[in-house]
Amino acid sequence: MNNLMRRAQNVQLWRKYCVKQYTTEAASASLSRGKPNYDEFIGGRQVQAQRSIVVQVSSEKSYSELYNYCSRFGSIVGAHHYCVRHDDDLHYILLEYSTVNEAAAAIDSGAANGDLSGVPVRSPFLWFKAAPGRRGPKLAANTNNNNNNNSQLPLSDLLSVDGTRQLDQASLLSQLRGAASIEQQVQLLHEHTQLNDLGVRMRFLAALQVQQAISGMFPAAQAHPFGSSVNGFGRMGCDLDLILRFDGETGLRKESDGEPPSRLIYHTKENLSNGRSQTQRHMECFGDMLHLFLPGVCHVRRILQARVPIIKYHHEHLNLEVDLSMSNLSGFYMSELLYMFGEIDPRVRPLTFSIRRWAQACGLTNPSPGRWISNFSLTCLVMYFLQQLRQPLLPTIGALVKAAEAKDVRVTEDGINCTFGRDLERVGFQSRNTSSLSELLLQFFEFYSQFDFHNRAISLNEGRQLAKPDHSAMYIVNPLEQLLNVSKNVSLEECERLRIEVRNAAWILESEVENSTLPESERQDEAWGLLNLFKHPEKAVIRPNMFFKPRMVEVSDLFEEKQQQQSTTGLASDGGATASPPVAYKNVSVRQQVQSIKAATRTELKQLRESSSAAAAPSPSPSSKNRRSR
Repeated sequence: MNNLMRRAQNVQLWRKYCVKQYTTEAASASLSRGKPNYDEFIGGRQVQAQRSIVVQVSSEKSYSELYNYCSRFGSIVGAHHYCVRHDDDLHYILLEYSTVNEAAAAIDSGAANGDLSGVPVRSPFLWFKAAPGRRGPKLAANTNNNNNNNSQLPLSDLLSVDGTRQLDQASLLSQLRGAASIEQQVQLLHEHTQLNDLGVRMRFLAALQVQQAISGMFPAAQAHPFGSSVNGFGRMGCDLDLILRFDGETGLRKESDGEPPSRLIYHTKENLSNGRSQTQRHMECFGDMLHLFLPGVCHVRRILQARVPIIKYHHEHLNLEVDLSMSNLSGFYMSELLYMFGEIDPRVRPLTFSIRRWAQACGLTNPSPGRWISNFSLTCLVMYFLQQLRQPLLPTIGALVKAAEAKDVRVTEDGINCTFGRDLERVGFQSRNTSSLSELLLQFFEFYSQFDFHNRAISLNEGRQLAKPDHSAMYIVNPLEQLLNVSKNVSLEECERLRIEVRNAAWILESEVENSTLPESERQDEAWGLLNLFKHPEKAVIRPNMFFKPRMVEVSDLFEEKQQQQSTTGLASDGGATASPPVAYKNVSVRQQVQSIKAATRTELKQLRESSSAAAAPSPSPSSKNRRSR
């Protein structure tokens, strides 16, 4: 059957997330009920992106002139400045209009750049040209407009200046050092490192650009951010994960309309190849489109042979790394699950941020893939810890599944069941845990310092330990694809390092509870609390030699040295070349240990020769023994 027609069968399940027109009134109604759910959060951010444009300017001082010019298209309700630092600082201002049509009018008014030979593309990313007759660069001049125009806004009306600049390490440590308690340190760390509002806006604009670029041929296509950008656990500068879907609301009407589906069906070109190869070919084409036409997109890499084929690229106007996929619906639903966990209790996200920061400081995590534990696996460890407390902070995923209704059913194209209750009020989970963040942090380290990773697996679905089904060093059951191991990549060495580091962290944090009682004036000049937890030696990665003793010297080097000595002896006896230089050892201790190993090896070889010669000697016959006895 045609692949696109087959996808259309799941439209009504997916359309709950494909909110094209999320009105301000609906958003206000959801906020009146409390915090917005994941559906409302995604929908609100999508419409916010549709109301926004990004304009490159010469500096933040160009805001007044830009505001005066862009106000002709509609009412500007917000403005954010940020800077992209390369060889030169590039300045941008994000403007948000009150309606989608006003932002569209501003974009439609844009003109093509006649100085460039590229193909003009309609995009929310623009640049502000200097006024006619003005000397200087083409971008807006770096001067203030001094006319008495009532519509001109002062620079202070920018909601943020350099809004994507991350707090440097020294300033962050100073903030933590001046906190009143470890509890406040955890909160400050979360506040200063989490992805801010401007960062979220920029990521949804990147998604909107991809969606609008293909909307002419695929009007139902939608690009949805997922992962750390939307689940509430993202930090400043995190990558953007996008999923591109083509099964929007095409050909179907809402059930509330009371009208049957349309009898007019689009002609569709059928693809006879299998689903995976078809997805790879589609992504190859989209990769070319991104690389050739979309403004700001550069360094496009196609990774199509991975389990989930992706296209990676860099967006130079947003200073953002993007991973685009077409078949990772389970990742999208996992983002929703983590978003719900973060909304259940306000302690979940600050605790997770502190643990991630600790893991980064001691070298347990690494931004590049490999044998070490990933941030997602570490987050799963935190979620499981909060589930198994005597007074749990989080419900099990199984409890969410039991609370699901018919409208909560989600099944991906691959048959992965992602059904769980989306309404937290209907789930009815209430935690009676009153532990502070510092107490939870210490309990986390103590819990995993005693956990039996060798024999036990972790299940967030059941909230308990299971027998490990294979010989992986660490086994965390994938919450949605339960036949997979989230931490299958983790090596035995890294798993043991985790146990060692959590044990050390528990010791450090337990002693820091006493230091937290010192007066604030005394704590200003010394590291305490989380600062000592984040300290790391010169070599961030300490190998657990008690489990994996490294070799002092390669065995092959010993044989090569012996062969060199023999060849040197032979050459010397023939009056040949001079002897080769001796082997250079790392230090005196290694040299002594190698020499002792050689001596012990010689002794063992000598004993083996003696025992073999004794065994080879003929034993006396019985008759000879009898003659001797006589």
